[in-house]
Amino acid sequence: MSACCGPGRAAGPTAAPVAEEADFAVPARTRADVLRGMVRIPGGPFLMGGDDADAVPVDGEGPVREVTVSAFRIDEACVTNARFARFVKATGYRTEAERFGWSYVFGPFVPSTAQASVLSGTVPGAPWWRAVEGAYWRAPEGPGSSVGERDHHPAVHVSWHDASAYARWAGKRLPTEAEWEKAARGGLVQARFPWGDELSPRGRHRCNIWRGRFPTHNTGEDGHVGTAPVNAFGANGYGLYNMAGNVWEWCADRFSADWHAADRPETRSDPAGPSEGANRVLRGGSHLCHHTYCNRYRVAARTANAPDSSTGHGGFRCAVSESALPDH
Repeated sequence: MSACCGPGRAAGPTAAPVAEEADFAVPARTRADVLRGMVRIPGGPFLMGGDDADAVPVDGEGPVREVTVSAFRIDEACVTNARFARFVKATGYRTEAERFGWSYVFGPFVPSTAQASVLSGTVPGAPWWRAVEGAYWRAPEGPGSSVGERDHHPAVHVSWHDASAYARWAGKRLPTEAEWEKAARGGLVQARFPWGDELSPRGRHRCNIWRGRFPTHNTGEDGHVGTAPVNAFGANGYGLYNMAGNVWEWCADRFSADWHAADRPETRSDPAGPSEGANRVLRGGSHLCHHTYCNRYRVAARTANAPDSSTGHGGFRCAVSESALPDH
């Protein structure tokens, strides 16, 4: 995996051991509680994967194959700072970025107040990333930054473990990669993007990605430099927002570049990914994606990172199986 999409924690400074996070009580959830802000995705087959000329071979985007998923619900948008704050207030949960003491921030976003908190070393192949002491979801650019005016932006600096903890508290789970892709396609067949094949149909921007020359100049012509509100731009055919760009989204699956290539029942019907593997899948691309180096905001594009890793452009949304919904 290319570090451009998000460096793993192992690429950063040596970290002190992190104590296991204390468990928290999971509240009883009503059916209405769980379904609030979720969209139903019908079950059935769809064509998953891609054979795009822009695909990165080691990512394993292909082959294009028919995959069937059962009906499920998925959040219409990523989990916001406001929603994540309610989780933290209710449980006292501390994210892995807080427990490690640092997280990755895009270098040009680090404010002057946090320059002294930049830890030594650079990420090979992606020198624009900085390990910043004190960066976490409430201080996404490091000390001196805040989410005060970003309640409706996606919570970032959230590891796979953090996202899974939130999902459990909310009575949900992370989507499988197959569920995520079916939802992102919005009912379209093999389109490059959630809205069709053109990046900017009729000149209209449909997603928050890097515009200009990466990494030195972002024109912000799509209206955003950094994260955008989770409901920015138009929804796809299923009513889902920002399935391309803005922030990378964790999926439940372990990553493999070839596990899904074999035509077996476990890869074609409600696939849940391989049973072994160190890294977890991320989907959707982010506001740092640019066609010259990381063209991964296409629907079939994928990447991965270690489950304890966190960055300023990584978030998540939740899903739930219809069979797992509360009766009342």
